Amino acid sequence: MMKCLRIVLIAACLSVSWSALAAERPNFVMIMADDLGWGDVGYNGHPHLKTPHLDAMAKAGLRLNRFYSAAPVCSPTRGSCITGRHPYRYGIPFANSGHMLPEELTLAELLAEHGYQTGHFGKWHLGTLTKTIKDANRGGPRGAKNYSPPWDNGFHTSFSTESKVPTWDPMLRPKTATGKHWWDPVEDQSEANQYGTFYWANGKRVEDNLLGDDSKLIMDRAVSFIRAASNKKKPFFTVIWFHAPHLPVVAGPKYAAMYSDFEKYTQHYYGCITALDEQVGRLRSELRDLGVDNNTMVCFCSDNGPEGSEKAPGSAKHLRGRKRSLFEGGVRVPGVIEWPEKIRSGSTTDVPATTSDYLPTILESIGAKMVNERPIDGISLLPLFAGKMKQRSLPIGFESSGQTALVDNRHKIVRLPQAVKARIDQKEPTSGYMLFDLIIDPSESHDIAKQHPKVVERMVTTLRAWRASCLASDRGDDYQ
Repeated sequence: MMKCLRIVLIAACLSVSWSALAAERPNFVMIMADDLGWGDVGYNGHPHLKTPHLDAMAKAGLRLNRFYSAAPVCSPTRGSCITGRHPYRYGIPFANSGHMLPEELTLAELLAEHGYQTGHFGKWHLGTLTKTIKDANRGGPRGAKNYSPPWDNGFHTSFSTESKVPTWDPMLRPKTATGKHWWDPVEDQSEANQYGTFYWANGKRVEDNLLGDDSKLIMDRAVSFIRAASNKKKPFFTVIWFHAPHLPVVAGPKYAAMYSDFEKYTQHYYGCITALDEQVGRLRSELRDLGVDNNTMVCFCSDNGPEGSEKAPGSAKHLRGRKRSLFEGGVRVPGVIEWPEKIRSGSTTDVPATTSDYLPTILESIGAKMVNERPIDGISLLPLFAGKMKQRSLPIGFESSGQTALVDNRHKIVRLPQAVKARIDQKEPTSGYMLFDLIIDPSESHDIAKQHPKVVERMVTTLRAWRASCLASDRGDDYQ
């Protein structure tokens, strides 16, 4: 019954330009790394990390210098990618919190209605995947109320985990491992225990081909899915959400050896990123071999900034803050979009963009448009691809764990937890907000709020209205 209601809702929420659909429809591949910092790629100037395939992708496509994850942690950002909405609208405010609601419309559901083959591969983290056995962070009977797997959210094919896994031999933890950040792979499986997280394919637990590099295991399934769709001449929507370099980071011997001059933690961190990069290269090569690369939009980003303190291997480079922070280092992430048919090679932009932009961009690409009043926080980037967008028309709002922020084309306001009030009415004071000019001060080193009170007042008014809209969504007003 619920599925029938969702299909009726999808039909009611979309209008379609059938002439656009009559043409060859584009494919969409959405890649995401986990906890990859803005500085953790070669093309952003990392002095040691080897990411030749991501560097090549950035050179061939559109490099987004100001690309933002919707949140400073993983689950909320992932939901924004497939709904176009801020996580405070649909009940996933933080990691391991809430689940994708049946009333939400995902890109997979919308595209499936237009004949797309849809597949999810890798980390899901938008609900639990089983009600029966203990699994990952919340899976099993204790988390049954949060059951919301990919196959109930529009994905025809899946190879998914609820949350994190080790980045090598993802189902194993050596009996000798003493820490949570990294360990060396085991050579003898009898010397390892089950990690406690499982891969699931459309509701069935996966038992085979689970040894070696986790990014490769994910790409093995994604490539098979893409080949099958291409052979059937079907357009595809493929979500590839890698686990690397989320802790625990474990690199295979080949990849760790590339960084033998560094201490073990760094060897494994850098190594698993290079292994991930290798799989991005494999994907790009596969698309070329299938002859579908020109008509395929491939997006790459991270879900948030790097984990740990400044002493951890992950790098936000010159940006302030890290994972869990609404300063730039927590939400400004590597962002690249490659689409030879639409994007000129070697393009770069400083126009702000965010993960919530994926949905409106993809829908406009196929001639579909949301026509109900459900608020969307993203904008279509098609004008940006064509070189016609010089500024962003809609500011980007953030809220996470008591922090609030708003980013426009030049400025950013930030309010930390101890200053944030629950009230969002007209009496809410503008004091407590920091103001930064991101054009001349991307490191957020100089708070200029006192020098520009009218800018602060204008941005706080916008932020207040946006927060009120999110609160209405969270009450369920969008689903009536």
